[in-house]
Amino acid sequence: MKHFSWLAGLLFLSLTALAQTTVITPEQFLGYRIGQRYTPHHRVLAYAEQIARQAPNRIKLLPYGTTYEGRPLMAVAVASEANMAKLEEIRTDNLKRIGMLDGKPVNASGPAIAWLSYNVHGNEAVSSEAFMEVLYGLVSGTHPIAGKVASNAVVILDADLNPDGHDRYVNWFNQMLGANPNPIPFAREHNEPWPGGRYTHYYFDPNRDWAWQTQEITQQRMAFYQQWMPQLHGDFHEMGVESPYYFAPSAKPYHEDITGFQRQMQQVIGQYCSRYFDRNNWLYYTRERFDLFYPSYGDTWPTYNGAIGMTYEQGGNSRSGLAIEKMDGDTLTLRQRIDHHVAASFATLEAAADKSADLVKEFTGFFEKSQTNPVGPYKTYVIKSSGDLGRIRALRKLLDRNGIRYGMAGKASAAPAFNYMTQQNDKSVSIGAEDLVISAYQPKSTLLKILFEPKSMLEDSVTYDITAWSLPYAYGLQTYGMTTRMNPVAYQEPQSAAAAPAGKPYAYLASWESLQSVKLLATLLNQKVRVRSAEKTFELDGKTYNAGTLLITRAGNERLGDRFDTMVQEAAKSAGVSLTPAGTGFVTKGSDFGSDFVMVLKAPRVGLVIGEGTTSTSSGEVWHYFDQDLGYPVTLINPGDLANIQWNRLDVLVLPTGSGYGRILNERTLTAMKDWIRAGGKLIAIERAADALAGKADFDLKTKPEKDESPKAKDKKSAADSLKTYANRERDAIVDESPGSIYRITLDNTHPLAFGLSGGYYALVQDTHNFDFLKDGWNVGYLKENNYVAGFSGKNAKEKLKNTLSMGVQQMGRGQIVYLADNPLFRGFWYNGKLLFGNAVFMVGN
Repeated sequence: MKHFSWLAGLLFLSLTALAQTTVITPEQFLGYRIGQRYTPHHRVLAYAEQIARQAPNRIKLLPYGTTYEGRPLMAVAVASEANMAKLEEIRTDNLKRIGMLDGKPVNASGPAIAWLSYNVHGNEAVSSEAFMEVLYGLVSGTHPIAGKVASNAVVILDADLNPDGHDRYVNWFNQMLGANPNPIPFAREHNEPWPGGRYTHYYFDPNRDWAWQTQEITQQRMAFYQQWMPQLHGDFHEMGVESPYYFAPSAKPYHEDITGFQRQMQQVIGQYCSRYFDRNNWLYYTRERFDLFYPSYGDTWPTYNGAIGMTYEQGGNSRSGLAIEKMDGDTLTLRQRIDHHVAASFATLEAAADKSADLVKEFTGFFEKSQTNPVGPYKTYVIKSSGDLGRIRALRKLLDRNGIRYGMAGKASAAPAFNYMTQQNDKSVSIGAEDLVISAYQPKSTLLKILFEPKSMLEDSVTYDITAWSLPYAYGLQTYGMTTRMNPVAYQEPQSAAAAPAGKPYAYLASWESLQSVKLLATLLNQKVRVRSAEKTFELDGKTYNAGTLLITRAGNERLGDRFDTMVQEAAKSAGVSLTPAGTGFVTKGSDFGSDFVMVLKAPRVGLVIGEGTTSTSSGEVWHYFDQDLGYPVTLINPGDLANIQWNRLDVLVLPTGSGYGRILNERTLTAMKDWIRAGGKLIAIERAADALAGKADFDLKTKPEKDESPKAKDKKSAADSLKTYANRERDAIVDESPGSIYRITLDNTHPLAFGLSGGYYALVQDTHNFDFLKDGWNVGYLKENNYVAGFSGKNAKEKLKNTLSMGVQQMGRGQIVYLADNPLFRGFWYNGKLLFGNAVFMVGN
């Protein structure tokens, strides 16, 4: 009894010490109360830095990178003095227990690591304000549960996952604000201009980028995250003004590989949150809209990495400002929104503290199972190298960023396996020594299975995002799934077997097979190196080269002198492309290098329409492609300026998808555009931009005629059979939708738009386009009767997508129009689409 009293007294003194920690309040530091205005990113971080100076034994700053625009990325760790003193040991013990760091942990268990992420969408700016109050409540000990949380958990708070977007919104809003906030919804402070602060510098949605890691902020954050691997992750957002608060449990569909414990903890955390909200009589809802399926969210990616991942949604977003009138007559204030996020944060941390031992135990078990009994039918994935090093390198980079281990076969063998491209089980698959091999027996096994699954199992057809994403289709790589285990050897980069001939080669050859090939071409064109491309397959020195192969001949580049070889070789090395030196332009089969069937590739002057009326993400994907993937110049053009540009200074114009082309392509602009195309210009129209051109004079693109819906054509059913049920309205609506499903495209590989895609092309179809075949143009890619592969596609959508144009080219005068019904650059992760888009820009029309 005396021993118990001593422990109780020690705990009391510890909690009292926590409560007496003196740190500056947000109001004292900022000079205004939280909720009176929005705080710029640098001031939010400055507050955290000030707290760290005042309580260095309770908080540690964790800087982890810099945004594209130069803003710092920083999280903070908060813990008790005892846990802070051994913070590094807690971190490394956690990684050792789950097999992500070599060595034995010092402790078999430890405190849970709970991670809360704020402001991934920059204009959902309430999160960063809430961060300051949560930080103060934890470190100062003023919140009733602060001591319990500090003792049982290490808390990591990331104030602002998207600082560039956050400051874009905050700077705009603070400029719009008068002496007092105006709650009238049509006031300008509630109507953020295009592109808004939601997205990154390049207008990517960072909450869809967790797995793909195309953006610099995501790449740095995920590397940082995987240094800690928390057991719990909360992702804080805002949604429409009229909605109350949303927290776990999530909506269906749950992915089939989410464990029973993870599902149970969704319920538990929802109960903790409900107690806080019930206490204040706040409205909330659960189990609707926000599902756990698409793998690249801030709730799903952590879930597939063993954590309890959750989304929190507060009604508001950029529309709310500091105060806004709602339809029910109430006024929603920034202060109220902050209160809700703060309450949900502490409720979640209390659940983590109370369930700390269970979280650590189940998390460890999740990774032990991954390494000994992985989920899914396939225990090994084999990706054929087949000389396509560009795509293999790109896939390896993605695997590295996700912490997925791989190797190579090491020796030739054969085994039965599932063939991704035929979607059939092959009795015997030949495995080469250099083929990429990924074993499922590894810590990241569940994430691996989900990223590679050929068909995702949907328990509910109503989903919040795309429903298919399988990496073999995205990368266009011949992949096999084996039900047996194969242990790979260490991966070694295959070396080019080609040897330079004596003297200087007649030409350098580079296969046209991936984004890396496009990057090489872009680099050489930037340097004014003349490049040719084979329009047909040819054979030289016993080797076959496919259409599209780059021919970098000395002829035509004489002005470069001795610099020619160095420039070409350095460009190839930078792009990661292997060169084959050729001693002659005389081929054994096909067209010689001087033939009319060898195209001279020009360095096109490219313009991109970007602004109001275009979809910001689609615009950003094209911009990012030229800027970051290729390093090739692109001129950004405001839609309103399109009628007045100097058309003769452009060779290519890209129209990203958007809903404003009825306004953008007015009669004057359209006439000027057609004159430019006829004079030799090339127009690339993506998704709804192609829709906007369909049926217009001089454009061959047409939508298919609607089916006969007359009573005679309908099935003989009673009128009552076709009546709708109100409760089913959401599901009834999706029969016409294809929310990110995968379709195999039937290709005309002889056309330049399809060069390099000899292994096939799979499109991620998001809009149920209904285009007829071009009568006078080239139907380069189309869907036949049975081209569906994976993901949800509604009954009516599947019907519309039969015998439908996917990509085509129309000649207009001396110019071309490239129609792309599906966005090949979607979210920057559909890797094979980057080659397709490179064809549209550089190959078509030469």
